[in-house]
Amino acid sequence: MKTRCLIIEDEPLAAELIADYIQQVPFLRLHGICSDAISALEVLHHHPIDVLFLDLHLPKLRGFDFLRSLPHPVQVIVTTAYHDYAVEGFELNITDYLMKPVEFSRFMTAVNKLKLKSAADITVDNPEKKFQFFNVDKKQVKVYHDHILYIESLKEYVRIHTTDRTIITKFQIGNLDAALNDPAFIRIHRSFIVAVRKITAYTHTSVEIGGKRIPIGRSYSEQVLKLLREQS
Repeated sequence: MKTRCLIIEDEPLAAELIADYIQQVPFLRLHGICSDAISALEVLHHHPIDVLFLDLHLPKLRGFDFLRSLPHPVQVIVTTAYHDYAVEGFELNITDYLMKPVEFSRFMTAVNKLKLKSAADITVDNPEKKFQFFNVDKKQVKVYHDHILYIESLKEYVRIHTTDRTIITKFQIGNLDAALNDPAFIRIHRSFIVAVRKITAYTHTSVEIGGKRIPIGRSYSEQVLKLLREQS
């Protein structure tokens, strides 16, 4: 089932860009575009919508005020020209915060989080393995979660080591940690996320995966060691 999208945007060009992006993604379906929050409320009252692409500076009703007024939670990706409201947005449990002009690669990063959440919601009915698409050399590459050994930060990029290959994609490791949203992974260092089941040995300062020694950061040590002892 496709994820049903509603764009709430009063700038026609910005709305058209997001609509075009949605139409390029197989698991998304555009339900419609509203130029203000009041019109969007009417749509939400009569149609099932899975995700809102929400501008913040809207006529009649401010974006976050609109979000607080919703009687039922819905996934939200903010699209805005202002970075000032990011903290407020994540306090409201938004999925992602996109700065205009939105690049397609950044759009895909955001909607992949939606796809993961949708997959988690239907795990009981659909046993298909979890996966995520990553932008690699201008194409979207599928990576199954259970193939990932560990993930290494390269500042604005990450290197994902899997059982059969290594890929590099533009992603900050903190954002990827949130996007994975999978208890099979744990962040053990500001530069490393590892697959818990792939750990073959550990000490108080490092873990081993596939013969590779990966350090445990001091601020992560207590949580990591507690988890590993529980797994023993």
